[in-house]
Amino acid sequence: LRALPVWAAVSLQGRARVSLRQSGLDFQGGRPVSNRADSIRHGDQTTLARPRLAVFKFASCDGCQLSLLDCEDELLAVASAVHIAYFPEASSRMEAGPYDVALVEGSITTPHDAERIQEVRRNASVVVTIGACATAGGIQSLKNWADHEDYLRCVYARPEYISTLATSTPIADHIKVDYELRGCPVDRHQLLEVLGALVAGRRPRLPTYSVCLDCKRRGTVCVEVAQGIPCLGPVTQSGCGAICPSFDRGCYGCFGPAAQCNCQSLTDQYLNTGTSAESLLPLLRNFNAAAPAFCIASNRVEMIVLQKRSEQGACL
Repeated sequence: LRALPVWAAVSLQGRARVSLRQSGLDFQGGRPVSNRADSIRHGDQTTLARPRLAVFKFASCDGCQLSLLDCEDELLAVASAVHIAYFPEASSRMEAGPYDVALVEGSITTPHDAERIQEVRRNASVVVTIGACATAGGIQSLKNWADHEDYLRCVYARPEYISTLATSTPIADHIKVDYELRGCPVDRHQLLEVLGALVAGRRPRLPTYSVCLDCKRRGTVCVEVAQGIPCLGPVTQSGCGAICPSFDRGCYGCFGPAAQCNCQSLTDQYLNTGTSAESLLPLLRNFNAAAPAFCIASNRVEMIVLQKRSEQGACL
């Protein structure tokens, strides 16, 4: 990687070069969404001010926010193309809205969060959710299958002081979301692609195909075919570069369901070839457990597990 000078174009593998110099534009449905009033005059020329960017945190680990700070060589170009108005993870200076673009990390797990996300939507022209927590409820959505009151009593000495919801839900369950970036954490190149597209006034180009295509491109031998390791690659959206299969480990779906994925067919194949339902259940219930496709599949597998246990109990 080489350092990028100010106003340099960000070159992402397999994508057209994105000039971050075309600032002042944000994007929705193929066109700029607003004509910014805060233009700046330089002699006889008038240029649009940089788009105002805000980054918000809800229930999460902060890893996806850090992905923006981890852009390293591209960070100066990003900071030159947008005005970072609100980003508590990076700066103590926090400016009030409205904002042109809001990046939202984390899921909704408290009544206060449910109110706060509405305020974010009112103050942002474009909302982009980043990471598995924001797009699918995150690992904390495992409580959706449990009694959260039991957890409160087990963890907290005075649970009456804790205000929480019974479920962890993605941001899109509460407000209109313009773009979603999957992953735990998000891929920084995809994050740069979205920011560059919004600045340039075009639609972001993000993959919707499965991890299997990444394995083929890398020349990675299929771990399920060669070794019989259960793998969610056929139903998981690309974004990680197929890291796990390249190290002889099955994909565990950290980028969530791919477009038009067939989870039922995949789980049936694994069950019919000897994989136990008990081992499939935690594979489907992790970072993206509450994503609809994975949720339906895991509920179906859980019913098989419960039925098996019931039959074993009847035999005893």
